[in-house]
Amino acid sequence: MPSSFQPFFRRSAALLALLILGACAQLPQNVERPVSTAIKAPATGTALADLVQQRRQAEKARYDSGFLLLGGPQAAYGSRLALVEGAQKTLDLQYYAIHADASTGRLVRGLRAAAERGVRVRVLLDDFHTTGRDALVLGLAFIPNIEMRLFNPLAGSRDSTFSRLFNSIDDASRIQQRMHNKLFLADNVLGVTGGRNLGDAYFGNATNGNFVDVDVLAAGPIVQDLSRSFDSYWNNERAYPVQSLVTRDELQAMRERAKKADQELVEQATRDPDDKPGADAPPTAEQRARAWDEKPLDLRTATFVWAPAVMLADKPGKIAADSGPGAAKAPGLVVSRPDDKASASRGVASLEAASDLAAGGDTVVEGLLQLIGQARSDLLIISPYFVPGKDMLQAFSSARARGVRIRVLTNSLASNDAPVAHVGYARHREALLKMGIELYELRSEQTSFGSVFGSTGSSGGGSGAGSGAGSVTGESRAMLHSKVLVMDGRLLVVGSMNLDLRSQLQNTEIALLIRSNELSRAASAQIERGMAERSWHVELVDGALVWRAPKDSDLKDATAEPDTSLSLRLMLRLFGPLAPDALL
Repeated sequence: MPSSFQPFFRRSAALLALLILGACAQLPQNVERPVSTAIKAPATGTALADLVQQRRQAEKARYDSGFLLLGGPQAAYGSRLALVEGAQKTLDLQYYAIHADASTGRLVRGLRAAAERGVRVRVLLDDFHTTGRDALVLGLAFIPNIEMRLFNPLAGSRDSTFSRLFNSIDDASRIQQRMHNKLFLADNVLGVTGGRNLGDAYFGNATNGNFVDVDVLAAGPIVQDLSRSFDSYWNNERAYPVQSLVTRDELQAMRERAKKADQELVEQATRDPDDKPGADAPPTAEQRARAWDEKPLDLRTATFVWAPAVMLADKPGKIAADSGPGAAKAPGLVVSRPDDKASASRGVASLEAASDLAAGGDTVVEGLLQLIGQARSDLLIISPYFVPGKDMLQAFSSARARGVRIRVLTNSLASNDAPVAHVGYARHREALLKMGIELYELRSEQTSFGSVFGSTGSSGGGSGAGSGAGSVTGESRAMLHSKVLVMDGRLLVVGSMNLDLRSQLQNTEIALLIRSNELSRAASAQIERGMAERSWHVELVDGALVWRAPKDSDLKDATAEPDTSLSLRLMLRLFGPLAPDALL
């Protein structure tokens, strides 16, 4: 070894030894987890329950559960504001990520106000992103009448994600598995589920790009199924009360560090106004104003589509409870049953058949693959991270052999917030095209950023005054985050899952299957519009990939990943083969 390199290796070895010695923090043992469950859903007696009952009767609904698609960011944000302000008994939130920013700040204040008026609030959060500024959301745990638990926590300091990951290096198989479910439930009678986490980028209020996403607002008995899924995670041994992991003093120290960091960022911005703020920057006055200007969705005028539905949810045992490389998982799929006064109808019968079929899988994604195996004519899929494994490729191949048309909308390399995940899709792209699958990739730069579901976020059955607009502020970069499947124009699936191996094998997920021609037609029309007007259509021409420009965009077709630098494409080409599909 050349003498000039010896000091470098000695320093590196010393640093590595210190890190390894520091990687000894353990999760607490014998943690008390008082069991609690959702309230019995009242038919009447709370404002939200009465509202749902009145809407159902006024519309002479044939089915007991109603649904409203929330494509636009304002509708998605307004729905949550309405639930926070309207709840009288309980609020249950389950999320993969909650960011400490302007949009979440208003929601958090709403949760505090709800707790003060006697509402029981439970917040269940995956523990991967609770570092840095985002760790401040843990302060909810110390507010009276609010309980907060962290699912599958990482041991160690919350100063940085890297240090926590290194601290858990001997438990990598468990740490890479995450709770990806998203639920926002009020009084066990109204709830939101879908793709959105809580944060500015999910509600059109971020400065460095925003996510195109879809949720569904559900009303009626189906919400009780969502609540049962929440309870199974809340009372699970993988869920740790925040107080068992963070003390008040530690939280105060985190606040002081965040305040200091915020001051430094403000001073830096003052010195260099052209320097764009990073993800950890404090919310600006403009962002706070926009969040507070948002209006709650008017539930009295929002038009629901009443239809039979079932829930698919991974069991929490999909993530190993014990530490160590030999930790055992206990995957399983919960499939609810249609519970409806019109249970003898053709729609419910076909949904029962679909749910029985989905129950043949061990996970949400595997259940959907079972459904794909029965598609007759058309599959329309939105998956922002699209990394098909062997099972998915087989399901697609079999569907194509039956003559099923398959169209997939995913992220382009430019719109992907995790470029390395694009590698897993790109390596299968030519094979998918040769199979006859039609591929569309979202264009990153949108002249008027909105939603794949159009400008209103309506259900298609009449959105009413409360659906909200789809346009947003902030920079124009759009990143696809919706997870939607429409099968044969009659079955709509909205959930937290991607069609990739991570959702299939690693993360826990949840989805709603809604049997509705009306919702399916409306969703299909909006997705097709997004494909035509906001996406690149990828084709294989003479053995080479061609990206056809969006309709009426005045752009030219491309023969390389559009809107990306040569250096990024080269880096992914060099390092991409080293990343296995299952980890992307």
